[in-house]
Parts: sequence; C-alpha cells; structure tokens
Amino acid sequence: MSQRCGRSARHTVSVAAPASVVYGLLADAPRWPLFLPSCVHAERLAADARTDRLTVWTTAGGHVRRAQLRRTLQPAERTVDFEETTAEPGPGTVGTWSVEPEHPRGDGRSALTLHCAWPRPAPDEDPLAPARLVRRRLAQVRDAAERWDTLDESLLSFANSTRVEGPPELVYDLLYRAEDWPDLLPHVDAARVREERPGVQHVALDLGDPLTGEPVTATSVRLCFPHAGRIVHKASAGRGPVAAHSGEWSLEPDASGLTVTSTHHVLLRPAADAGAARLRVREWLTGTDRETLDLIKWHAESPVPRLR
Repeated sequence: MSQRCGRSARHTVSVAAPASVVYGLLADAPRWPLFLPSCVHAERLAADARTDRLTVWTTAGGHVRRAQLRRTLQPAERTVDFEETTAEPGPGTVGTWSVEPEHPRGDGRSALTLHCAWPRPAPDEDPLAPARLVRRRLAQVRDAAERWDTLDESLLSFANSTRVEGPPELVYDLLYRAEDWPDLLPHVDAARVREERPGVQHVALDLGDPLTGEPVTATSVRLCFPHAGRIVHKASAGRGPVAAHSGEWSLEPDASGLTVTSTHHVLLRPAADAGAARLRVREWLTGTDRETLDLIKWHAESPVPRLR
C-alpha cells in the first residue's frame, strides 16, 4: 500500500455467492448504479486487457462526489487494485479488492476483502470514518452479489426513441428544465430542482403512482452533459417492485434533425410473479417516455413557440 497514505482500513465479509460472481460484479463498473446504492453513474473512459480508467459519481450526505478511478484487474487472482483521485489536492485513496472461495472444496460462498489507504486526516476528522466506509462498501457489494441466482429475471433494460425534425438545443433545453415539466407533462404534478453545481441536479417530481393512483414523490440525481447531448439520471430510492432504476436521455443529431432516446436500466425486487412485474414496470416507464417524447417532438417541430 502506498507510503504517501497515513491511515488504512481492512475488513473481510462472507458472501453467499461464488467468487467468480463477486469478482464479476466488481469488474463490471457500468452496472454499479443498479447494484450499489451510493453510485449514480460510472463512465469507462479507457480500457485494455488488464486496466481501465473510470469517472464515477457517488452520493454522500446529500451531495454528489466525482472521482477518477484507475484500476488494475486480475481475473485469475480475482483482485482489483485501484487508485481514486478527486478534485481535492494531494494524494487520493488507494486500495485492493480481493475475492476467494470461502472453503477450498467450494460451497458457493466467498470471502470478500477490501483494503484501503488514505492520506493523513485533518485534526478534527473522525478517526473511525475509514473503517465505517470500508464496511459500508463491502456490505453494498455483498448484498448485490447475493442476488446472483435471480439476476436474469430481476434485470430489465430497454429504450424508447423518436425522430425530431428540429434543433437539438431546444430539445436539450426542454429535458434540462425539469422545473417546467408540471406545465408541460400530464404525469408531473409538481417539480422541485436543486442544482448543486452546474450540471448536477437533485430533482423531486410529484406524480401519481402508476399502480394505485395515489400521489407520490420521485426523487433522482441527474448529471447533465450539454456538449454530449446527454442527461444521466438515477432514482434516489426504489418504489413498488423497483429496487433500483437508472437511465439516460441522449440526443443524436444528423443533417436534418435528431433522434431522441430514453434508456432505462431497472433492478426489480424479488417477486413471486417476476414476469408480471417486468411487464408492469416497462409499461409504466414507456408511458411516461412517450408523453415526454411526444411533447419534445411537438415543441421542436412547431414553426412558432407553443404554450400548453
């Protein structure tokens, strides 16, 4: 572990999943938002056979934190070495994830270890914070990995698109200004938006529950990338059959207009009738997509500005 760091923590947990499954979860960073509650988005910037470089956005204490992650992956040994840096000056966090079968004969259980080292703390910093962080990260990975035998029926991904003959800037602006949605979208009764910093939004939408019709508030974090024509979002908490939900609005301009696509990734809760839950969730999300896409097309293709 790096000598630049002045404190470290190491902990091991038992996981009711094969070592290969646990390692696969650690390696598959783009799917972390579905499995790790604190992860909003993980973007792989570069990769080769043994290393990759990521930008990862996570939440803590009501704020969004952005970090760069460099990793060395060793699938044969089932270890992941990493170095995490943020905008703060000085050295970042370094560490190693390691997974091994809990018993030599193999009983489907694994031992998952996380060893992290940090720079020297500030004088007023809680000395127990590093150990708590390590235990929390281990618990998140363990809880996700232990669903391995039902993941095929619990994961749902799909997309809805529309073709728009209009300016991409107008389309992006409509998607970005979520505070205006109550005046535009029938399924949104009220909206509150807090922009933590440019491009990072905390959004609360008052909606009618798709199953009961009762009013509910859906909260999410949104990461806005105007130059790339993308808005990434993750629900802050699951509702009903949905354990986790992330997605993205993307704009693909061409010579005469653009294609607008809404992509969804959903992790369902364990249910007696998984097929019915998948259908219900897909119909609900597709319905809200269609309302939004139809509104975008109507506004963008109008020869003059229109008001609802």
